[in-house]
Amino acid sequence: MENNMSWRERSKEIFQLEIEGLKKVQDNIGDEVNHAVEMIYQCKGKLVILGIGKTGIIGHKIAASLASTGTQTIFINAAEAIHGDLGIIQEHDLVIVISKSGNTPEIKVLIPFLKQAKNKLVGIVGNLNSFLAQQADYILDTTVEKEACPNNLAPTTSTTAQLAMGDALAVCLQTVRQFTDRDFAKYH
Repeated sequence: MENNMSWRERSKEIFQLEIEGLKKVQDNIGDEVNHAVEMIYQCKGKLVILGIGKTGIIGHKIAASLASTGTQTIFINAAEAIHGDLGIIQEHDLVIVISKSGNTPEIKVLIPFLKQAKNKLVGIVGNLNSFLAQQADYILDTTVEKEACPNNLAPTTSTTAQLAMGDALAVCLQTVRQFTDRDFAKYH
């Protein structure tokens, strides 16, 4: 493994790219996050998080963080949802769909079913011109200009932004619920 660059220096560059991406996402946070937190807090059912691939992994972590901080939350893989798991989503459930492109085939198939069932939909999306962004009741913008991947392909900065947005939701809801360390011990 020969390379003129120090891996230490390259690692610092990667961190810097992701920090810059997060700062831009932070700057784009608007009132829609207030609406999303309020909708989740007022939800009469459960919160269902959907994603696929790398965003699915992020969605699973966000669901776990929300569940351990007092929000009844489950994660469903979007592909599994359209192949038989849609029955998990009930009338009063709120759905968060996570996608960088917002245009994956699974999402394009899934969203009409959610709309027909009248589930409220929050999109954590990195493409404001996407199908998901157009269909969501609220959009949490996680658009990043560049992935830390040298080919700008592998989800790196985008998944970091999605994860940070999920953490923001979890901590805001924890605050609204006045969730204590004792509560955390009970759920965690």
